[in-house]
Amino acid sequence: MKNSTALLIIDIQNDYFPEGKFPLWNTAVTLQNIEAAITKATSKKVPVIIIQHIANSSLGIAPFFNAGTTGVEVHPRILAAAPQAPVIVKEFADSFLHTTLEETLAKLGATKLFVCGMMTQNCVTHTAISKSAEKYSVSILADCCTTVNEMIHKIALNAVSTRVPLVSSSDDF
Repeated sequence: MKNSTALLIIDIQNDYFPEGKFPLWNTAVTLQNIEAAITKATSKKVPVIIIQHIANSSLGIAPFFNAGTTGVEVHPRILAAAPQAPVIVKEFADSFLHTTLEETLAKLGATKLFVCGMMTQNCVTHTAISKSAEKYSVSILADCCTTVNEMIHKIALNAVSTRVPLVSSSDDF
């Protein structure tokens, strides 16, 4: 039986953690919250989809997320928590743009999306309010997102909240 809900995990990659090229604020807590959300989703048979950003090398060397680096890799704890999850590769903030995300969601029969990840004001919000996301019921797991600092995180969540509901990972899927 297909589950109509899917959990999207966006850009939980090594470059955003303390040893990476662009460490973000509150990554340890965010990672723990995402692991808990994955565990909850798995227990309810909600499919998890991992989205990985890889910089387009034809545009020159990016400051981070370059192919072949340790920093571009999905954080090992995410891969351990969701070993069967498909990994969708993207090169733009919008996880739908020029990716196989819509095709993957269609195969799953998904109509409802829970979105989380890094960075709140960029890839998370751009995916949640994508033109392609309009056909889904989308919510953002606010406690499973982070960015460069708390202020930008809160500003981004407040801004997107007029279009997308903000929920907590402790809420029901």
